[in-house]
Amino acid sequence: MARIKGVDIPNNKHICISLTYIYGIGRSLAKQILKAVDIDPTTTTKDLKQDDLIKIRDEINKYLTEGDLRREVSMNIKTKMEINSYEGTRHKRGLPVRGQRTNRNARTRKGKGKTVANKKKAA
Repeated sequence: MARIKGVDIPNNKHICISLTYIYGIGRSLAKQILKAVDIDPTTTTKDLKQDDLIKIRDEINKYLTEGDLRREVSMNIKTKMEINSYEGTRHKRGLPVRGQRTNRNARTRKGKGKTVANKKKAA
């Protein structure tokens, strides 16, 4: 397995897909990186030479990825929470941030449903 930015990328997949295992790199950015270093996106990772991997590493270092990106995202969330913006208060309460409904869904953010006491069914 090749290691880029501290992440083991799989050998048996196309390099375009393998690069998406790195946090902050999606399909379009992976294609952009491979175009910049002039490598075919359909090449499997195990078929790459060492100097190709070095070129890819150098190109990826130009972008904000992995730990630095995670740190920046968490700092942005903390800042929103500190200034009490709408998004910040939603993060504090553990509710959906981007305008989704909460009266019937949102179980991913809200957690398992809580039972309401003394609620009887209609007879």
